[in-house]
Amino acid sequence: MDTMLAGRFHLDSKKFAVEEVPIPAPGPGEVLIEVKAAGVCLSDVHLLDGSLVPLFATSDTVTVGHEVSGVIHTLGPDLKRGLAVGTRVTLEAGKTCGKCAGCVRHRPCTQMLTAGIDYDGGWAEYVIAREDTLIPIPDSLPFDQAAIIPDAVSTPYAAVVATAGVRAAQSVGVWGVGGVGAHNVRLARLVGAAPIIAVDPLPSARERALAFGADLALDPAAPDFADQVRAATGGRGLDFAFDCAGVPAVRDQAASVLGLGGSLILVGITPRPLTITEGLTFNYLQKQVRGHYGGFPESVSELVQLTAAGRLDLAPSITDHIPLVEAADAVHRLENKIGDPIRLILVP
Repeated sequence: MDTMLAGRFHLDSKKFAVEEVPIPAPGPGEVLIEVKAAGVCLSDVHLLDGSLVPLFATSDTVTVGHEVSGVIHTLGPDLKRGLAVGTRVTLEAGKTCGKCAGCVRHRPCTQMLTAGIDYDGGWAEYVIAREDTLIPIPDSLPFDQAAIIPDAVSTPYAAVVATAGVRAAQSVGVWGVGGVGAHNVRLARLVGAAPIIAVDPLPSARERALAFGADLALDPAAPDFADQVRAATGGRGLDFAFDCAGVPAVRDQAASVLGLGGSLILVGITPRPLTITEGLTFNYLQKQVRGHYGGFPESVSELVQLTAAGRLDLAPSITDHIPLVEAADAVHRLENKIGDPIRLILVP
């Protein structure tokens, strides 16, 4: 068989379709992965609706998908790692351009390329991966759970442990308890944050947040919202507020309930401007705003270790499995929150 199915987005016409395309061949330093599972992320939705524009697109058409797991199918030439056919792996969600001398891959890069956006991703039967983006996974870790680690889990993980540096007993608020926010709650719990306050307009999302480890789940429209946050934090306000929704109104509300030296962490992405309407108290309380994007490669490895050790069970995060040929329907379900999904998984 020389062809495969792939979910292709045409950047010029803004059209998405599952098409039959040639199976790619791995070049030097690359391997061909047989895809077993691929997550559907809001970033994919934003790409297809035009609100997320590739910064470093390598072609006019891209195979979508940056949450991918599978097995090594074919080895390319000139590999430096001792990789073997049949090895179970998950793929990091991005890679550097490789043009920078002395490039350090585990830190943000101004030309970090994202799979499924800037270059071909894993909504396909097979995908090419650079060998340094592969993370081996144990037999005990199912492919669907492994697939979501490189973004849905590693993004909030890096936000919690690196960008924020949350310590035990520090108070945390999480706005938007969807695919990323639900894991933000769980990971804040894992590092010992207390209390953890989840904020979401959907009752089902608030219930999920409590099941995932939140101490309190609030409706952002509640008239006594700020009072409830102050009461839960002993009048101090939040040490960290994580915006996992990427909504200007969320950021404004989250900043308003930060305590002395508190930080707003921007996890959700949006092309809209950042505005903080709070005045003098923002300065007086020495509040901060910190940008965050994605996870770091070490985050993926650490999360694989945590799941293998039983510290993190990702089974509750998998909402449904959908055939690859029905990718457009999966996007529709996520975009419209049909069934309030955490993660939908495409299966070739």
